[in-house]
Amino acid sequence: MIDMSNSVYINRFSTFFPNEPVGNDEMEQYIGLVNEKSLLAKRLILGKNGITNRYYALNREGEATHTNVQMAANAVRGLTDERLKLDQIDLLACGTASPEQLMPSHGVMVHGDLKGSRQTEVVSFAGSCCSGMHALKYAYFSTLTGDTSNAVCVASERLSAWMTARYFEKESELINQLKKRPILAFEKEFLRWMLSDGSVAVLLQDKPAEETLSYRIEWIELTSYASEIETCMYAGAEKNKNGGLEGWASFPEAEWLNRSLFSLKQDTKLLDENIIRFGGRFLQEIVKKRNFDPESIDWYLPHLSSLYFEEKIEKEFAFYNYEMPKSKWFFNLPTIGNVASVSPFAMLEELNRSGRVKKGDRILIMVPESARFSYAYALLTAC
Repeated sequence: MIDMSNSVYINRFSTFFPNEPVGNDEMEQYIGLVNEKSLLAKRLILGKNGITNRYYALNREGEATHTNVQMAANAVRGLTDERLKLDQIDLLACGTASPEQLMPSHGVMVHGDLKGSRQTEVVSFAGSCCSGMHALKYAYFSTLTGDTSNAVCVASERLSAWMTARYFEKESELINQLKKRPILAFEKEFLRWMLSDGSVAVLLQDKPAEETLSYRIEWIELTSYASEIETCMYAGAEKNKNGGLEGWASFPEAEWLNRSLFSLKQDTKLLDENIIRFGGRFLQEIVKKRNFDPESIDWYLPHLSSLYFEEKIEKEFAFYNYEMPKSKWFFNLPTIGNVASVSPFAMLEELNRSGRVKKGDRILIMVPESARFSYAYALLTAC
């Protein structure tokens, strides 16, 4: 039985973002151009999503400079020093939306890259944006129960591997509609203009750090609404007329590229109608379960795929009669792009590094996942 008098703290952060930031005018040099009409889509989408820089594990010739595994391992190494060696890590919990193989798991591949580490427990979560939060919750519970003393959670993405132009058909039929309905900018090729690469690792321990700020985990809540709604974002599959998914193994190999089976796709109608609604609903469930007042927080860290959703979230708060002034909001989407599972950790790391957090501050992290509408919320206290 868990002793709830115990506490778990995030005591260290380590980031690894590959190469130099890539500005909006440079993107095609790295990921290529599908066709000339893509330039119009790019201008419209970047005007809505607010992103000015992102990171690619690519050089200007579109060649990979780092793998997902290498970026994750580099972030983990950044946590170590004379006080924490690789062979002192009791648990390695990994999350990613972009694993580079079906098997072995992403987690054990990261462990294998960590030369100098020892035999240890490894767990691996794959899926979409919530996968890093799933890894964090596992590491949290493992430390809370006393099963581990030094648990490392690392989220990593190499989404650029899916974004190079050679993998896409000429899918520009929606471009003329983007001005009227910018939500359409989230289909297939259009996702290319917001995704980013990188990794962040955090160290969890049962005592706070002595010399720096720590973040005590009060709770982590996750849920899925997949039982209520069909798939919204997917890759490696095709949606049939009944709304179900048919996976890549159901198709002849010759059709994998013809059907763009391995491109990332979203059902934009489902996204627009549900992504904010379900997030507000889950927050209300947490309010009742935890006797939690959202207005009591000092910092709100929402994982945004695009600034398009910022105003919609504000309206959702107003619908539930919560005052959440923008002075409490913190996100870094414009400067690092949408890094999927990495984004919540990257926000917290940058906020910590900013020096703006005071002891006693309460931080609410929100992570929506449109794949089949999963959500994560976490409450932390700086100490």
